[in-house]
Amino acid sequence: MATFELYRRSTIGMCLTETLDQMVSSGTLSPELAIQVLIQFDKSMTEALESEVKSKVSIKGHLHTYRFCDNVWTFILQNALLKSDEGQEVVDSVKIVACDSKLLTQ
Repeated sequence: MATFELYRRSTIGMCLTETLDQMVSSGTLSPELAIQVLIQFDKSMTEALESEVKSKVSIKGHLHTYRFCDNVWTFILQNALLKSDEGQEVVDSVKIVACDSKLLTQ
């Protein structure tokens, strides 16, 4: 199963990476095992988001920047309104990264 590595840039992914780096530096973990942990993290995040998340969110805001590079769309919205079944929230800035899931099967 192919996965994207973009979840590593999330808060939990960065904390995991930092912890693994510390463990490798201290000799508690081998670099090879740390890489395997990150690969499993990528797979687990992809599977969890596909199977566990049922919520839908609508987003409206001012499109500040957009980019399409290497089949990845990146949008930066300002003064965005996020609506879901639980309520709504206005945020100053939101970054959306979208990848084509068909690329995972290649």
